[in-house]
Amino acid sequence: MAVGLRLGTSLCAPHTCPCGATVDARGNHGLACRRSMCRQSRHALINDQIQRALLRATIPAVKEPAGLSRSDGKRPDGVTLIPWQNGKCLTWDVTVPDTLAASHLAHTALFGRASAEKASQLKKIKYSDLARSYDFCAIAIETLGPINIDGLHFLEELGRRMTVATGDPRECSFLLQRISIIIQRCNAIAFRGSFLDTNFTTY
Repeated sequence: MAVGLRLGTSLCAPHTCPCGATVDARGNHGLACRRSMCRQSRHALINDQIQRALLRATIPAVKEPAGLSRSDGKRPDGVTLIPWQNGKCLTWDVTVPDTLAASHLAHTALFGRASAEKASQLKKIKYSDLARSYDFCAIAIETLGPINIDGLHFLEELGRRMTVATGDPRECSFLLQRISIIIQRCNAIAFRGSFLDTNFTTY
């Protein structure tokens, strides 16, 4: 499934998604469908990995901190309980834009991680108030893998700190691999979710 999506090959017979949209033979629609089966679980799994990595680096952190709500009640995905850098605690928020979404193709076809960088900027604007007191990091990971620059730098630094704590130089590679596996598995679930029932035809 991951290879087929990457190469743009035919993965299924054309059909209609439960949302009413037409799905072509490449099956890309499921990744961007607003009725996707895996949006919430994918988001939760990635946040779990980040929190576990912080704890592995001996940096206590909590998810969805109650005291950091914006005026509309929305909260970032997590915050460290001790300073991350420059005397500030880190707060982060994850988003997964679809590389192949029609609204993104004009940019992603020309520039790598274009969708991730755009999503990252929107997150920074959304949580601009928090940036005054916290070191905010938007982590935008596209469905085909590219990560925004700030998010990648954060994950690399997190991997380095895990290595300091555990002595294993492979910590960063393992973290990126775990996140990649989550994205690929959820892509497969989203693809399957674009069928009206489980009796579908794939190539």
